[in-house]
Amino acid sequence: MSVDTPSHRPDFDPDVLRDKYREERDKRLRADGNDQYIEVTDRFAHFLEDPFAPDRPAREPLTDEVEALVVGGGFGGLLIGAQLRRQGFDSIRIVDKASDVGGTWYWNRYPGAQCDIESYIYMPLLEEVGYMPQEKYSFGDEIWAYTRSLATEFDLYRDACFQTGVTELRWDDAAAMWEVSTDRGDRFRARYVIQATGVLNRPKLPAVAGIEEFAGHTFHTSRWDYDYTGGGPGGGLTKLGDKRVGIIGTGASAIQCVPHLAESAQHLYVFQRTPSSVDVRGNRPTDPEWASGLAPGWQQQRITNFNVLVSGGAQEEDLVNDAWTDLIGRLADFLPKDSASAVSPEDAARASEMADFEKMESIRARVDAIVADRATADALKPYYRQFCKRPCFHDEYLPAFNRPNVTLVNTDGEGVARLTAHAVVVGDQTYEVDCLIFASGFEVGTNWSRRAGFETIGRGGRRLGEKWGEGPRTFHGFQSRDFPNMFFMGITQTGLTPNNTQMLSEQAQHIAYVLGECTRRGGTVVETSEQAEADWQAEMQRMALATKDFFEACTPGYYNNEGHISENGGLLSSVYGGGSEAFFKIIRDWRDAGTLDGLEIT
Repeated sequence: MSVDTPSHRPDFDPDVLRDKYREERDKRLRADGNDQYIEVTDRFAHFLEDPFAPDRPAREPLTDEVEALVVGGGFGGLLIGAQLRRQGFDSIRIVDKASDVGGTWYWNRYPGAQCDIESYIYMPLLEEVGYMPQEKYSFGDEIWAYTRSLATEFDLYRDACFQTGVTELRWDDAAAMWEVSTDRGDRFRARYVIQATGVLNRPKLPAVAGIEEFAGHTFHTSRWDYDYTGGGPGGGLTKLGDKRVGIIGTGASAIQCVPHLAESAQHLYVFQRTPSSVDVRGNRPTDPEWASGLAPGWQQQRITNFNVLVSGGAQEEDLVNDAWTDLIGRLADFLPKDSASAVSPEDAARASEMADFEKMESIRARVDAIVADRATADALKPYYRQFCKRPCFHDEYLPAFNRPNVTLVNTDGEGVARLTAHAVVVGDQTYEVDCLIFASGFEVGTNWSRRAGFETIGRGGRRLGEKWGEGPRTFHGFQSRDFPNMFFMGITQTGLTPNNTQMLSEQAQHIAYVLGECTRRGGTVVETSEQAEADWQAEMQRMALATKDFFEACTPGYYNNEGHISENGGLLSSVYGGGSEAFFKIIRDWRDAGTLDGLEIT
């Protein structure tokens, strides 16, 4: 079968685009990789402080025992808590540094915070709790309220400890329990521990020269300072009317808060290293008639339908039908005309690239159609494959650059050069600002224990941070040898999907099943065998080859370890290369077998 006879002829030159993508990637490659960011400790520790709950009520240290400790109160912690309740677990303790559940949606309360995945598939357990989101794409305040309702529904507040940070987890082999230490003086024990600390939970700062010298006001988007800006999550930042504001970063958080800053600030400077792909949002209220006509099982059907499509699979109908699934719909146009027969891997790869080129051409054309200034428009155009970075969706971000009080400062891949006491320097230009907001994202490619904020010490004093020094080593992403009764949620050699809560839901079901089976079989300790862990490492390495070339060719970012994928791999080193649907089938088939192959229960 030849790829020279597609059913659709492109109006772009693929070779020209390949050269352009390579050029844009190369100018952004940096030798320092993740070291271009500062860890928020010591003199930068204040960037981690909670602006939403400044008071920390005193309490007596805990010295009790619980069946299960869940570290993290985001969707991962809530979902595993719900599943453990269904397995009959009574004593479940969530520990979180925040003053409430919510995780990402507790911390990220910046103006305009909104989910970029359809709410009907992102907000889990909707049918079980009888809730219907207000809009197709929910805003942060609704999602945070929903997380609190889940905690109430599954009685997870009962033993929870908030405004509490775990400082150490240490395995006691004789007692077959985990000893838990916290920054509140707690020294309690847990039979099982689930680390649900989140994928993007620890803010990072750019290592810009002079960052410690800047004398203006600063904060990170995940710790928004409404005392300074005024307003709230819906905008109305009235205190910025006489302020010159700078924001460093143009990822998902900036895309959503920039329009609100633009409306309120005397002047807004947006400092950009790499533009995001910004597609149509098209939000709308939930149609009551549509919602009332949904048949039982609708949510899981919709979740699966979306995930199959964004994974490159086929479905008779696109139920979500949004900008996420649009790319997949373009694939057929670039398959050979006789595509009813089997498509070779080469044809599929070629069609995928061509559909991606066409999709990104439409993204760039959208910039031209919206942004009036030609130089600004050209700087806002992304030149990379769509899934090299997480795509963004917004209808007010690009129009913000037509405002006279908004300046895009394009650093052409270099980033900000330095800061002075009152200004940001880019090249030979100086931009004086009163306030500097860091929309610089979260740590991804760093050590697990560093991101978690505590060390995990397993059997024989083995430290998880050392064992995972070059990336996770697990069985199916859930357990690691020498760390009995310890389970992990997140990006730990599992299947990644754009719909993060689907990934967490699948993980929660699996972990709860293992713990339920352990209990039913009279066990108190469950651990992966050495062989099972070794076999999974081999499978991970084998399947990584399927994505390695793609992400090495991408512009640097947290997906590909800032362009150094071969060293540690960043996010993608912990993702099953066969795709999320294939991974979910692996763990479902494993559960269906009922033999618990690869686990040792004592």
